[in-house]
Amino acid sequence: MSQFRVAALYKFTPLQADKALQAHLLDACQANDVMGTLLIASEGINGTIAGSPDGIEAVLDTIRALPGCADIEHKDSYASEQPFLRLKVRLKKEIVTLGVDGVDPTRAVGAYVDPEDWNDLITSPDVVTIDTRNAYEVRIGQFKGAVDPQTTSFREFPDWFRKFRETRPNARIAMYCTGGIRCEKSTAFALTEGLDEVYHLKGGILKYLETVPENESLWEGDCFVFDRRVAVGHGLKEGDYTTCHACREPLGPEDLKSDAFTPGVSCPHCHDARSEDQRQRYAERQRQEAAAAARGERHVGARLEPQPSPDD
Repeated sequence: MSQFRVAALYKFTPLQADKALQAHLLDACQANDVMGTLLIASEGINGTIAGSPDGIEAVLDTIRALPGCADIEHKDSYASEQPFLRLKVRLKKEIVTLGVDGVDPTRAVGAYVDPEDWNDLITSPDVVTIDTRNAYEVRIGQFKGAVDPQTTSFREFPDWFRKFRETRPNARIAMYCTGGIRCEKSTAFALTEGLDEVYHLKGGILKYLETVPENESLWEGDCFVFDRRVAVGHGLKEGDYTTCHACREPLGPEDLKSDAFTPGVSCPHCHDARSEDQRQRYAERQRQEAAAAARGERHVGARLEPQPSPDD
């Protein structure tokens, strides 16, 4: 069994998000040797953390004791090594940034659909399935036939959706994301835009991959995750992806064979977009990391680690 327990969690609930709460959660994580990121805002808490099973449970108990968080849901998976290099507890305006005032998932959200019922919904001829994630996530996996908004940030989703709705005004809409949090916001937003019927996958892709047998699955590819594992597949097994440390794009086996790929320096997705000065700086960073590894140390500052929470 893998050593590290990884817990992805969120809860929309009114919180007194201040420096005292920030310090309280930081202390709980540090006392239990837990790494990762927690975001707190007046609308709730969001994050992904990793540590020993007991350490994670202790931090979850701390979170459950917060107002409105007693029933917080989390999705567990496991990693063969600590998937985070750092611990961050941040105060934010939103725990997932949509950027539209008045969207409150505690008042109204779309209808939840259990993973076991998701296939029947998205194969209905009058349903349009929308992936609310960003383009770099969609690129390595999505549900068969889903619409890709090709966004680079969740903030772009509202404008895209308004335009898309003009093309399919009468369609039933089903949305999904990694763990469920972006769909809480996106379906709440859709209701404020006048939709009467909108659905979202309860627990997100992660719960679907954990629950639905692979031979019954409509998921194609892997699911991007916001930690050093990069991606997971059916059964939440670690995938075969790594990350470009210059642009943070997920890289599969074919990307690593490209002439544009240089470890720590560039990949097919960013090679032409980086200057020679940038590539030289990245190369120096890579040399420092290799030297640290040779000494049996971890060069923490060497990698541009993906944010371990879908804040954007």
